[in-house]
Amino acid sequence: MPNWVYVIFLLILVYVVISILLYFLQDYLMFKPEKLPKDFLFQYEHQEIEEYNVETRDGAVLNGLRFKAQQPKGIVFYLKGNSKSIKGWGKFAVDFTRHGYDVLMVDYRGFGKSTGRRTQKAIKRDMQVIYNKIKENVDEKYIILYGRSLGSGFAAKLASMNNPRMLILDAPYYSLSKVAKKYIPFMPLSLLLKFPMPTYKWLQYVNCPIHIIHGTDDKLIPYRTSVKLSKIKPSLTTLYTVIGGGHKNLNTFESYHKMLGDIITKRPEKVDLKGSSIHVKHNAKV
Repeated sequence: MPNWVYVIFLLILVYVVISILLYFLQDYLMFKPEKLPKDFLFQYEHQEIEEYNVETRDGAVLNGLRFKAQQPKGIVFYLKGNSKSIKGWGKFAVDFTRHGYDVLMVDYRGFGKSTGRRTQKAIKRDMQVIYNKIKENVDEKYIILYGRSLGSGFAAKLASMNNPRMLILDAPYYSLSKVAKKYIPFMPLSLLLKFPMPTYKWLQYVNCPIHIIHGTDDKLIPYRTSVKLSKIKPSLTTLYTVIGGGHKNLNTFESYHKMLGDIITKRPEKVDLKGSSIHVKHNAKV
């Protein structure tokens, strides 16, 4: 066998092995769950909580917490990121309860006390089940969807299939395929990825106000991603920029809290363009 044939064969073999490993290990690489015992007791300072368990049609159990505000104006369904459990994520509920909104957080399958096999289809179905449970007691005009990082895709999908008051995306991705391509551009990701999560496709079908918050120094999901997403439904979308914000520290910026407060407490106002310069064309010769 000529040497060049051997080299090509070896390269193909390595490529196939990497592809197989990527396919079977991607759940481990993508998700960093924290598992909790069934008798774990959730505790938060100055927060009134209620724990829920919802069983799905395939026998999985979804564990969640409702953080209660006094005389709530509505409810925020908070879809968290890809790590830990709601034990830690629950600390962010105060950012909404202090404005008078209940917060519901749910652990994805295999996180916290939740059980079941994780697939993109299963989690999408799970989140719709939870949304339907919320609708049993709360009118949709009082439901806010908040998706953080990984959760932004699931939140966008939910908003595309329902009619919440608004959708808030925190450090969202265009698609997980795009994120993965940045690190492994040579792999056939369309065939390998179990969680392609095409947020950009789902946003096309969202009909409620869309608010996108992103930090300019986000190294994991670049700020330009949100600029691109904001152009999908420009008439419904507002992009909020946290100068200097990274992927995991937006809550440490005062500007983030001001933006969030404005988003959930202020009613949208129609801009009166009468007498403005909106139709004036700039003359380059002047």
